Amino acid sequence: MASEESFVVLVHHRGSIKRKTRSGVKFTDKDPLCIVVNPMTSYDDLVRSVLMKLGLEGAKRVKKFFYRIPRQFPEVRTPELHAKLIDVVSSSGGSNRNTTNVATAAGSSSRAAVASSSVPVYEPAVQLVASPSFAVDLNDGVGDEVGSFDILPNALEGVPPVGVGDGVLGDADEDDVEPDTIEDDSGDEVGATGPALAGGGSSSGTQQYPPHFSSLDLDAMRHEGVLGHAVGFGARDAEGTAGLTEFQVGQQFQDKDEALLSVKSYSIRRGVQYKVLESDHRRYVGKCSEFGNGCTWLIRLSLRKRKGLWEVKRYNGPHTCLATSISSDHRSLDYYVISAFIMPMVRADASVSIKVLLNATAAHFGFRPTYRRVWMAKQKAIALIYGDWDESYNDIPRWVLGVQLTMPGSVAVLRTSPVRVGGQVDESQAYFHRLFWTFPPCIEAFRHCKPLVSIDGTHLYGKYGGTLLIAIAQDGNSNILPVAFALVEGENAESWTFFLSHLREHVTPQPGLLVISDRHNGIKAALEALDEGWLPPSAYRAFCIRHVAANFALTFKGKDARRLLVNAAYAKTEVEFDYWFDILRSEDPAMCDWANRIDYSLWTQHRDEGRRFGHMTTNISECVNSILKGVRNLPVSSLVKATYCRLAELFVRKGREAEAQMGTGQQFSQHLVKCIEANLKTARCFTVTLYDRDNSKFTVAETTPTGSFSLGTYRVSLASRTCDCGYFQALHFPCQHALACCAYSRLTWTSYVHSVYQISSVFSVYQMGFTPPIPEGFWPPYDGPTVIPDPDRRRAREGRPRSTRIRTNMDEADPNRPKRCDLCRQPGHTRRCCP
Repeated sequence: MASEESFVVLVHHRGSIKRKTRSGVKFTDKDPLCIVVNPMTSYDDLVRSVLMKLGLEGAKRVKKFFYRIPRQFPEVRTPELHAKLIDVVSSSGGSNRNTTNVATAAGSSSRAAVASSSVPVYEPAVQLVASPSFAVDLNDGVGDEVGSFDILPNALEGVPPVGVGDGVLGDADEDDVEPDTIEDDSGDEVGATGPALAGGGSSSGTQQYPPHFSSLDLDAMRHEGVLGHAVGFGARDAEGTAGLTEFQVGQQFQDKDEALLSVKSYSIRRGVQYKVLESDHRRYVGKCSEFGNGCTWLIRLSLRKRKGLWEVKRYNGPHTCLATSISSDHRSLDYYVISAFIMPMVRADASVSIKVLLNATAAHFGFRPTYRRVWMAKQKAIALIYGDWDESYNDIPRWVLGVQLTMPGSVAVLRTSPVRVGGQVDESQAYFHRLFWTFPPCIEAFRHCKPLVSIDGTHLYGKYGGTLLIAIAQDGNSNILPVAFALVEGENAESWTFFLSHLREHVTPQPGLLVISDRHNGIKAALEALDEGWLPPSAYRAFCIRHVAANFALTFKGKDARRLLVNAAYAKTEVEFDYWFDILRSEDPAMCDWANRIDYSLWTQHRDEGRRFGHMTTNISECVNSILKGVRNLPVSSLVKATYCRLAELFVRKGREAEAQMGTGQQFSQHLVKCIEANLKTARCFTVTLYDRDNSKFTVAETTPTGSFSLGTYRVSLASRTCDCGYFQALHFPCQHALACCAYSRLTWTSYVHSVYQISSVFSVYQMGFTPPIPEGFWPPYDGPTVIPDPDRRRAREGRPRSTRIRTNMDEADPNRPKRCDLCRQPGHTRRCCP
């Protein structure tokens, strides 16, 4: 029975050896002794056995037990149990300190263990408490790993015994601190950072366990802090472990990839390594890395030509070796294995982060691969699901023909660059350069949206770099709608000119249009071109206040100053703007000087003459997260196809909502109705005075202030649709003061609302729907040159992939600007050398 299984504990004792460490002189005993324990051994019995073997009964007592796991072992993978011994206090009050090393032969039976396959799995009857800090990054630091644990004997019924520590550095008393380093016979050092399991390391903050533990065992361990008996840590190589099965002769696989995946997964679960002796299109042979040194594990798989299946022809198993090293990674855990595991997660959400996939892989296999390997695995999974990254570029010309056949009137402009081989142009191939596309429903929808468009770019996350440029409109119900797209090499003057010229020609020909963007120099050059139609009065430009505030924060630190700048930008009257600007000037006059260098009409709301409709940002993040979520992670052909499907779904959903609102008899959008209801609640606290016979000019006095900034008395002109508060002319629907004037004159407020807020206009935005796409087999043939990706856009093949965070010039600090200390904020030095 498992409860009767006994284990051998090795105790090292070589007398008191002094050794200097950072925390003082420590004593280490290294002579090997043997103690036999079993699951029924109590804590007191263990203490008594240690002292009896050392011959120190009555002279010493056990202060604390703790353990360590060496990084490399000469023969077997096993943790070591250490006991801190102190003198029994005598009448004189003096005491000595001494530390004894106790190494646990985990998984070793009291009988001779000729092979790991003969050792039964030990299942303790009582779960034992582990240190809550049982997680360590094996890639950090040097030396062995040290940790402490608590043992709960049956007799104590869950109460930890006195003297069992919570950690190596767990006590505040200086005398109770364990040695910083403890040497063993091999000269390894024990760092005082935290323990690691013999079953493979873990990264910082992630708890790892040997892969042979069942999920039920792991759940119990995670939730209750249980790791099993102190002498059971090294059983990774034990046979008969939960959840593992051996290969069988005659076992068949659909193809070689499935067979290799099974062999690699088996090796990872066992925590052992194997070598490939032969691998071709007909045969695969692998043997244990320790073959000939006590292990005979070997597997031979062959292709059965008649059935087309791979079959196990010979199998010598299971492994009879013990692992000789410990690592947080495994050689067989390559990106092919990882891609097969993460495939369902990537299929469900292509935008799932690498960090999430890495943690899931580490939790499943018990090993923690590198970030780069998981990134490559995700790219492989995406390629299997959505198509090859390189071939997707050649699918774009056919897609252009197919979408124009599906929906006549679709605009798709493809630009390529020549491929030169040895100084000569290769006519059979062409590099992908740029692509602009939009669809007839988007063109028609923009005619019924607010007369403004936001433009911005976002980087692609795939195998090849690039930038997706997007033009975003907004309907009268505050729903954002992408109306045009472009794939370009990056944000520069040429790429923005390409995008904006086609946007003006095909989507936004209306005069008096407002363009909201960041302060990118490429956008500025494209909008200021004389022949593109973006100059006033044909079009006007405004800055996204989020980008302006981000540029401001690069020069002036502090959230309060940034908040004052944003409040000034959102002010709808010059009086309110001056109020916030004066506060900003009192903080630092240089802040106002910085803001004055930008034309007020570009970033303040009170100078935009109502063209913004209250919109101060580009809405790019909302658009990507709500409509285009995940498309940046896809191959280019899948990306452009996804825009068609996502927009078709959006038009159906929003069209149904608008149609349902029209069916209930509503006249205006839900967004406007909510704003009007909020204004009506405060309109009852005003005193209205009429100043003309045409019921058009009024003064409104507030009996109580209605906001953080109040003038007290406001002039309202219903004929010109203006109010001193600025809301009427900025938002194009009656403010609270205008509503009070309408109620005083018994006029309906509906005639003073802009037509874009009518529910009929909102429905017209989505009235023209998309048609089902024609299957690719019916697309017209393409007989042009093969379109291939530009190799210069290929991401780095080595090292961690570069960050693909959206970065514009607002994120780029001045290279000539001196560095500042994070602590004192003074230039000339860094945090590390701050005086």
